[in-house]
Amino acid sequence: MSDELLTPDEHVLSTLESDGSRRWLFPRVSLGKFWHARRIVGFALIAIFVAIPHVRLNNKPLVLLDITERQFTIFGYTFLPSDTLLLALLMISVFLTIFLLTALLGRVWCGWACPQTVYLEFVYRPIERFFMGTSGRGGVPSKSVPAYRKIAMYAIYLVLSMALAHTFLAYFVGTDRLRQWVTQSPFEHPGPFIVMALTTGLMMFDFVFFREQLCLIACPYGRLQSVLLDRNSLIVTYDHIRGEPRGKRKQGQGQGQELPIVEEPQGDCIDCKLCLRTCPTGIDIRDGLQMECVHCTQCVDACDEIMTRINKPTGLIRYSSQEAIETGVQRYLRPRVFIYPTLLAIVVSILAYNIINKKSFDVTLIRGFGLPYAVNDAGLIENRLQVKLVNRLEEEDTFQMALEPNILQLDGNGPTTIAAGASETISFVVIADRKDFVVGKIPATLKITSEKTQDERSIQCQIFGP
Repeated sequence: MSDELLTPDEHVLSTLESDGSRRWLFPRVSLGKFWHARRIVGFALIAIFVAIPHVRLNNKPLVLLDITERQFTIFGYTFLPSDTLLLALLMISVFLTIFLLTALLGRVWCGWACPQTVYLEFVYRPIERFFMGTSGRGGVPSKSVPAYRKIAMYAIYLVLSMALAHTFLAYFVGTDRLRQWVTQSPFEHPGPFIVMALTTGLMMFDFVFFREQLCLIACPYGRLQSVLLDRNSLIVTYDHIRGEPRGKRKQGQGQGQELPIVEEPQGDCIDCKLCLRTCPTGIDIRDGLQMECVHCTQCVDACDEIMTRINKPTGLIRYSSQEAIETGVQRYLRPRVFIYPTLLAIVVSILAYNIINKKSFDVTLIRGFGLPYAVNDAGLIENRLQVKLVNRLEEEDTFQMALEPNILQLDGNGPTTIAAGASETISFVVIADRKDFVVGKIPATLKITSEKTQDERSIQCQIFGP
């Protein structure tokens, strides 16, 4: 049975037939205003996705997620493992932004900006339609495709997947290292070559085989929409009040529309199922808000085309909200629209403040192992301490340590030079006279100064004694 004739009741899931086999989707292309807008946005985003690893800010990549070196460069600022607070604030900012966008615009990310949607709908599927003989219209091929055309199609898929894999890896290894991998023989770097091959294979698997199932099965966003959306969130929805009950129009109605004759046409929906055939995830938007809907607006363009042909107002399927469909009133202002941006502004302000006031180096004070203190041959009290220094600069820096109050002596406080982006642990001994202790303690301040930037960090500590 052709997918063109199947009804939703004959499918267990949108990508699963009643007999348990995979339902391959060949969505029809609906060339409406949203499709043209999405194509412009999609090509612009592809250019941005490719360009980001090559763009540099502050002599650093715009984005570099170097997992092996545990350094994450975002918009020219490098986050280190010691930046726990900054990384937490950054992640909270990202989540709050997603919450706000979802509350205002629904799943606009999924349908308009997600790389999975962008590459699948505007790169891989157009190539498939070209070789399947359905360019410009999509749908199930009307005849079998010769083997040589399929081979050529998969060969192009492979080249594209390799290019996409290299772009993806550039976000994690940087363009300089990636350029070395590309220009050298695979035998000189077998590990990276295997990583590249596996990434290419994953790209092929995703965009050639798995496709829409990544959104339906693997991606958690659809399952989160039940808590991220409310009844006033903007979504792609079907106006069931205007469209129901569905019914066919009489033959001849609507600019030559060829439809079966029935006695009593009802709502504006003529049950042409074009919204179903054009959906890239295979759902029927008329069934209401569904996890599988990625808000790609293809059903909107398809329905508007039919409404125009039968001389009915467009917008039977449109961007709206559940509340607006039922009451006719769209509420844009509601508590979460104020709460999310307020929280986002607070978190971003704290993040910006911490980044602006961040020193050029990090310091962690560690007490030595063993007893809190020891008595040397001269009868003086010794505390063994360690300082871990992390140089955040792109050049080597020299650090000098000093200890207050002056009654304390610092043994091993010579200048320490640390390479760019490196860290070093320095051990030293604090010496004090027995008579200077009050209740077994001396409050102290360890000051560390950078020679390059003159930044100074002060750490409060306790020197223990009898």
